[in-house]
Amino acid sequence: MESDLNMFRFLICISIFLFPHFSFSANDLAATYPKRPIRIIVPVAPGGGLDMISRSAGQMMSDRWGQSVVVDNRSGGGTVVATEIVARAVPDGYTLLAATDTLNILGAMKRVPFDVRKAFAPVVVMTMQPYLLLISAGLPVNSVKELIAYSMTQAIRFGSSGVGTTGHIGMENLASLTGAKFVHVPYKGGAPSLAGILGGEIHMLPGVMLSAAPLIKSGKLRALATMGLKRIPAMSDLPTVSELGWPGFKIVNSYNLFAPAGVSKPILFAINSVVSDGMNLPKMAQRLAAEGIQVDERMNPDEFKAYILKEYVDVERQVKNLDIKLY
Repeated sequence: MESDLNMFRFLICISIFLFPHFSFSANDLAATYPKRPIRIIVPVAPGGGLDMISRSAGQMMSDRWGQSVVVDNRSGGGTVVATEIVARAVPDGYTLLAATDTLNILGAMKRVPFDVRKAFAPVVVMTMQPYLLLISAGLPVNSVKELIAYSMTQAIRFGSSGVGTTGHIGMENLASLTGAKFVHVPYKGGAPSLAGILGGEIHMLPGVMLSAAPLIKSGKLRALATMGLKRIPAMSDLPTVSELGWPGFKIVNSYNLFAPAGVSKPILFAINSVVSDGMNLPKMAQRLAAEGIQVDERMNPDEFKAYILKEYVDVERQVKNLDIKLY
């Protein structure tokens, strides 16, 4: 009996070695994982898009495994605080980091004392979405070209979730391409930046439809364009910046989960399976689409890692060309 058990264990180990791209079922680890609550650390304040999607993903894992998933918001330092917490966490699958494309930016700008490509194991892309070019209701412009012209007479303040974030770099790129005069005002997350534009502290914001849609419908904010390469079906009349005269321009954000490097591959695949299955349920995908969010093509952890490494090279180039500095 003992020899049969040892042989079974040996075959399992060999199969993992020979078939590293095998998509492990979430049920495969039911007997061993998870045995206690899982913590998802979110590097921004509650209420923003990343926070909302992370809570949905946490609920999916909780529903599937019958174990609590706690969302822990740790804003500060332009996501550095939360990133360092997870990088130092025990790699057992019980501490995860919710992150946007900003994680690559942290590495490219040397904002953390480690190589993000080696410190984290990519787990799953939860969703992907284009940013909207949002302006305050009182700003006297009705198009992107009018916005650019107006910025020549009065500096326009734009907000972001922090220095060196995707929104910050994307808007600096827009200013560089168009010659517009924008002034950056960093916040500690999507929700605080929304409060900033509503309170008149800033004039403009790269925001996501998930959190901005109610404000647009109520007339408190206006959207001049979408900054993806394709129009959003739920806002089909809204043009893209690319089609307005700046081909190829985009600011697209993805909401992802990462684990500390060293978490076993079966656990990574199990989490990936649960979250991907949940996001791709017809009702969920339909609800997300109504909010301007795309459930992108599924990637297993190995494929996601390859994607992240490729994106890192592009981010390094943008940071250098735009001369983005910490301040």
